[in-house]
Amino acid sequence: MPYVRVEMLEGRSEEQKAKLAQVITNAMVEHASAKPDSVFVVFEDVKKSNWATGGTLVSQKK
Repeated sequence: MPYVRVEMLEGRSEEQKAKLAQVITNAMVEHASAKPDSVFVVFEDVKKSNWATGGTLVSQKK
């Protein structure tokens, strides 16, 4: 039961997430011998005000 968690900044469409879920599932099947129905992909959308890089919140970057 592979569980893949994808954390990324909010803003991707449902269509983009669906395509990404399919690509991730296919990769797990091809490279990890997983069965498609056993692969769980969970998306965590993070607000820009809750994500920092280089010591600066993404929401404060220009």
